[in-house]
Amino acid sequence: MDRRSLLAAAASLALPLPAFAQGERSIRLIVPVAPGGSQDIVARLIARHLGPALGTSILVENLPGAGSNIGYEAGARARPDGLTLVAGADSLSINKALFPRLSFDPLTDLVPVAQVTSVPQILVTRADFPANSLPEFVEYSRRTPVAVGTPGNGQLSHLLIEVLQQVTETTWTHAPYRGGALAINDLLGGSLQGVMINIGAVTDHVRTGRLKGLAVSTGARAAALPGVPTLSEAGLSGLEASGWHGLVAPRGTDPALITRINTAVGQVLHVPEVAERLKGLGIEPVDAPAEALGERLRADATRWAEVVRRTGMQLS
Repeated sequence: MDRRSLLAAAASLALPLPAFAQGERSIRLIVPVAPGGSQDIVARLIARHLGPALGTSILVENLPGAGSNIGYEAGARARPDGLTLVAGADSLSINKALFPRLSFDPLTDLVPVAQVTSVPQILVTRADFPANSLPEFVEYSRRTPVAVGTPGNGQLSHLLIEVLQQVTETTWTHAPYRGGALAINDLLGGSLQGVMINIGAVTDHVRTGRLKGLAVSTGARAAALPGVPTLSEAGLSGLEASGWHGLVAPRGTDPALITRINTAVGQVLHVPEVAERLKGLGIEPVDAPAEALGERLRADATRWAEVVRRTGMQLS
């Protein structure tokens, strides 16, 4: 892109969104989880810089509950005028299968705007646990009952441990928590033998040696913890999966607005404060068009629906 094109692109981003032509109105960003978790942290981080990039302000509103469906439904029912965004995550692709009686469709009543991050999942144990690898953990679980915690029922971490049990033909006790911090506390206290969780929640614990990382769920090793092998390296190929954070909007939102927001998100990801904060959380930024997130949502929905069918999981 030449200098003239770059200047034109910058000028277009500096203009207010068409939705604000009739007055100064803020964008409402619905976060469908409680404050404090990585999804909330990333949403607020992006909002702080995205508002100025769009020439307006962004007001964050947490609407947790029902596996994020309360917040998702509020977004799906909002007017498609560019004034409502939702902080989406991998639960969008999972919930349609887990909650067959939803009054809205997570995949059609909300449209993709931007994927912001990719979030590896990691299986961790205490530093003094006798297993030092995933194969050793599997063998240990065949001799001795193990309990593996996750941040909650129906989350990606939960689906992953169900898949791991099927593939390895083992049985673990699933211990769902209301958030990852509680699960990690119980793991450190000895009540659990393992926890499957997003990598950002335990990066510091693994780096300081309080916990051991047995495997990450992505195809390549995570930059935050390069010493932890992948599932494939642990002998379980074809199980790669990662979570994500991003933005979606009510169906019917002007595609031109979606493109403008997506472009602004790409710029925000290069802001040093944002890049450093994401790196500190152990999660990786993703700068891609909205269509790429749409393709991912559809592919993940198909994959996780099959896992839910095979395992018989159902939360409502």
